[in-house]
Amino acid sequence: MTGIRRAFIAFLSMVGMAGFPPLQLIGSAMAQSASATLLAKPMALPEIGLGDAKAPVTIFEFASMSCPHCAAFEENVFPMVRSKYIDTGKVRFVFREFPLDIKAAAASMLARCIANGDAEKFFGTLDKMFKQQDVLMTQTKETLQRIGKEAGMDDQGAENCVKDQTLLDKLSADEKFAEEELKVDATPTFFINGEMVKGSMSFEEFEAKIKPLLKK
Repeated sequence: MTGIRRAFIAFLSMVGMAGFPPLQLIGSAMAQSASATLLAKPMALPEIGLGDAKAPVTIFEFASMSCPHCAAFEENVFPMVRSKYIDTGKVRFVFREFPLDIKAAAASMLARCIANGDAEKFFGTLDKMFKQQDVLMTQTKETLQRIGKEAGMDDQGAENCVKDQTLLDKLSADEKFAEEELKVDATPTFFINGEMVKGSMSFEEFEAKIKPLLKK
């Protein structure tokens, strides 16, 4: 027994020297994998994303139309991410609504109605709303009606959209799932191949997260 015990201790020492990853790294990888599995589940609302569905990197953004940091990301970072990584087939970018208030929920609902499943229309509407965020929050009804008109929707159509209880229920269900299952509690929150990254980032910080994943 003594010889077996010594051999076992020697084995443990050997595998330790071989560089097994620390337990915290294993835990982090497992959390990423779990998040990626949850993110892949169909939501109540249809998924709207840009880029190749088979891209090596998938980014989910959880954002609120009333969030200034989300607006800053849309204006200053997203265009560069799109031109360098999304449009070149390296990244799939999916937007998920996480409205922090009823005004943001109404804006998200109108964007869905305007797009009617068209990703380019959806992201174009988001861009327009984020650029008008201040007036959108202070004059919500008038701004949404104007944005709706610019998209070919009359006042009644825009009003019917933001009062659509079924659409609101689906939006709320998806937000609840993000909060309870994915632990999203602030905007913007990103998941980059399953890794949660909270808060606004510069393009350089975003790129530093993306590049290593493209080498795998």
